[in-house]
Amino acid sequence: MNLTSASLYINRELSWLKFNDRVLEEAEYDGHPLLERLKFVSIFSSNLDEFFMIRVAGLKEQVAAGIQEVPADGLTAAQQLEEISRHVHEAVERQARILNEQLLPRLARKGLRLRKIRSLGKDQKSFLETYFRKRVFPVLTPLAVDPTHPFPQLKGLGLNLLVEIRERNNTKYSTAVIHIPSSLPRFIQIPTQGEKYDFVLLEDLIRKYAGTLFPDMKLGKMSEFRITRNADLDLSEAEADDLLKLIERELRKRRLGTLIRLEVSREMSKTSRKNLLKITGLSKEDVYDIPTFLDLSAFMYLLKVQAKELKDTPFSPTLNERFLRGKGVFESLQEGDVLLHHPYDSFSHVEDFVMEAAKDPQVLAIKQTLYRTNGDSPIVEALKIAVENGKQVTALIELKARFDEQNNIEWAKELDRSGVNVVYGVLGLKTHCKICMVLRQESNEIQRYLHLSTGNYNSNTAKIYTDLSLMTCDEEMGEDASELFNLLTGYSRQRSWRKFLVAPATLREDIMEAIRQCRLRHTPSTPARIMMAMNSLVDPGIIQALYEASQAGVKVDLVIRGICCLRPGIKGVSEHIRVKSIVGRFLEHTRIFSFETGEQHNIFIGSADLMQRNLNRRVELVFPLVEENSKQQCYSILKALWNDQSTSRFLCPDGSYTAPARTGYHVQKGLIDLADERKKLVDTIG
Repeated sequence: MNLTSASLYINRELSWLKFNDRVLEEAEYDGHPLLERLKFVSIFSSNLDEFFMIRVAGLKEQVAAGIQEVPADGLTAAQQLEEISRHVHEAVERQARILNEQLLPRLARKGLRLRKIRSLGKDQKSFLETYFRKRVFPVLTPLAVDPTHPFPQLKGLGLNLLVEIRERNNTKYSTAVIHIPSSLPRFIQIPTQGEKYDFVLLEDLIRKYAGTLFPDMKLGKMSEFRITRNADLDLSEAEADDLLKLIERELRKRRLGTLIRLEVSREMSKTSRKNLLKITGLSKEDVYDIPTFLDLSAFMYLLKVQAKELKDTPFSPTLNERFLRGKGVFESLQEGDVLLHHPYDSFSHVEDFVMEAAKDPQVLAIKQTLYRTNGDSPIVEALKIAVENGKQVTALIELKARFDEQNNIEWAKELDRSGVNVVYGVLGLKTHCKICMVLRQESNEIQRYLHLSTGNYNSNTAKIYTDLSLMTCDEEMGEDASELFNLLTGYSRQRSWRKFLVAPATLREDIMEAIRQCRLRHTPSTPARIMMAMNSLVDPGIIQALYEASQAGVKVDLVIRGICCLRPGIKGVSEHIRVKSIVGRFLEHTRIFSFETGEQHNIFIGSADLMQRNLNRRVELVFPLVEENSKQQCYSILKALWNDQSTSRFLCPDGSYTAPARTGYHVQKGLIDLADERKKLVDTIG
């Protein structure tokens, strides 16, 4: 069979929508505590917002430009938009049913209630009236819409109230818009008796007192709406004298990007809906009637409620016993590599690695990439301390990390002011690799110590994303690391590496060659096996290589949380390939690539998913696990992922996924239990 046939590939965008469906399924599952289910409702919405701002926006641009290029699955941009609209319309209806019919009524019975103002007592209404007068009214700006007041340029993803108003002696309604200020809390907690949490939504409060904004006017229908804009940045780095200033300019333009989607409350009148369509220039397929509250991503706020019975049992990571024996980080690493599995292993060890380097008088220099980091990052603080202590510090900050651009600009400026040598990477490529290198004077030589990771230097996401970290002083990896930083900070065009697999230079070819070797060496007596875990598999070339391996009889097991464009189980093509997705309490973010051929077993981990963008347009780093202990530890994680029964959904040849069993081995709970066992060992050491 022709392995380039469109019938062998699943569309990228439709596969992503299936992934988001799996997120929503977690909101339906009774086995999760109620606020955890609400969390998945919120994540579903925030995922969808980003999908429209980037992916749908890109497809619309293709249609507008008349671009006829189609992906491997053969669907044109127009066909994809049609399928997306159909799928999302159905999905948001399902989301609303879950929220309105299941979660909110059950949460109310548990004492967490969204209240209607009319149902409140006198004292509560008085509290809200004061709250509106003192905190809300001064911030509001009603905007008339008429021939002298054109429709305002509203912020993307902002929540707005459309108000029909008329003179008291006139029957014709005019229109006004009130932007619901994002600077104020969406959920207003009101005083209540007992152990209850009562909230009123900000938009309901504004509706209640909207008349104060339009004195002597008669108010008609009021309804919420929300617009989504194209948020992809238009960057021509080749023409930029200063990349930081270019991105700052583009961020200012983002708020005025092309309109992509219009969400309206179902109660909006036909006249108002028609006017909005005319003003925005969108088609009916771009309008989403929302039968519940708009912007459900905001409901993540309610997870702040201190109600243990409504949340998962708290889990704290364990410390690694290697670092608890009274030795420093660098002395400990001289005994061998350390592999950490977050969030089960504490991310504090990574922070300690950088902080100890900042304070160690033998350390000469620190070089580090920063893709996404958190607002109170101990790692950023450590880099500043290192400068104060006379170290040479270089930080490569990726300004183009989507939706973290502004944060990273601020980090870049702050570190630059602190004396850190701040650079922005390779022209035309996004730097996505995760690496920190410490250079330390030991005897008569300089020893390199490395931290390499599949995830970001972010202590917040390290609590909810699964990732692997390797700490090593391997000599060849250290030499590769020096040359990688030369590539990132200077004009190096390094094309060969000792142990690293680096995109866009060699990663694609290295992965393809590893797959090919499994295919060539596979025999019935010495079977080869490929196991991988990643976020997404999209690249047609990699998929074809996996198809060829399957045709040769190689067993291929893939754990892919998100997008998968490969069709497993097709006779004569992929009957030896199995694909599963795990969606659970922690976001499965780890990338592992395992290739077994006879007695040879190579395991790699790194920053890259197998997508065209990662292989062609990013600087990515994948690296081998060398020491046997690290290899066995990683392989046991990979097998645990594959052995999961409870949360796994298997991909079918038609692109659908099976329902999770919800029974049997639960990988994330199993790994939490193992971490708790390690804590007991650590306590004895401590």
